[in-house]
Amino acid sequence: MSDPAVNNVEVSTRREFLGRCVKAGVTVAAAGGLGAYLVGRTGLAGGAEQVTLADYSVPAAGRRMAVVTGDNRADMVERGLAMMGGLEQFIAAGDRVVIKVNAAFASPPELCATANPDLVAKVAAMCLRCGARQVVVTDNPINDPVSCFELSGIGPAARRAGAKLVLPKADLFRPTTVAGGRLLRDWPVLHGPLDGADKLIGITPVKDHRRSGASMTMKNWYGLLGGRRNKFHQDIHNAIKELAMMVRPTMVILDGTVTMMRNGPTGGSPDDLEATRTMILSTDQVAADAYGAALLGRTPAELPFIAKAAAAGAGSADYQDLLSPPEELN
Repeated sequence: MSDPAVNNVEVSTRREFLGRCVKAGVTVAAAGGLGAYLVGRTGLAGGAEQVTLADYSVPAAGRRMAVVTGDNRADMVERGLAMMGGLEQFIAAGDRVVIKVNAAFASPPELCATANPDLVAKVAAMCLRCGARQVVVTDNPINDPVSCFELSGIGPAARRAGAKLVLPKADLFRPTTVAGGRLLRDWPVLHGPLDGADKLIGITPVKDHRRSGASMTMKNWYGLLGGRRNKFHQDIHNAIKELAMMVRPTMVILDGTVTMMRNGPTGGSPDDLEATRTMILSTDQVAADAYGAALLGRTPAELPFIAKAAAAGAGSADYQDLLSPPEELN
């Protein structure tokens, strides 16, 4: 029997894909290369005040990790949160919630190079139902931000759900230094959307990555960096470790409903994808990535950033004590 997740990829017509790309091209021209400007910044104006990202974690009531299986992302995240005691264990009335998505590329959702818009919308709506006073969706994409959010579908989905979309602007960046870090020192981060936030949720797909071996929850924080962040590719595993030291999220959601098995992180063809029908929700980003490695056919030992982040105290690679029993395949 064919898998619905794969079928959804295959039924995207060439006309639909080209139409989205044309729309994105027009948007890129109108935006004037904002993304290139931000990524190309080497720093901030002298005297900019240093910031330290807040600790957004909360003591988890009940399970701290859940793994669910299926094809419907909205249903899967709802079931996963129920297994963890409900989203209300993490989001309180009056909270300002930031959802840091992976919107790195101007790529349609069918290619799974970015966070799935339906999943983002579902989580945003659930936060608002818990009484959050505001939900912000943000990222600092590699490509032009306007095109990335529009072509990926994340922007329209966030707005429909009642969330506020915050695109990167120069005045939203502040320098930070990771305590005990060697790479992230006096480095610009997208702090504006996080200023005054009570909770932080990361949402990202599981992807192959040609440099780090995998792009998962800890790598997702790369999108908070400004400056010439590609310099960290030369020491990518330690860079990911320091990102995990920098960010203490409320929860991460690792979407392996469809996994990019090869040619990551951008992919570009349905042939790069495989329906792995798994979603991981965790308050421990290291544990989430350790579990997610198997979806790519890899072990945590094959991804050095996992052990490095665990050794730095960012979480535990031994996820068994955190894990709710996985559901049977549907």
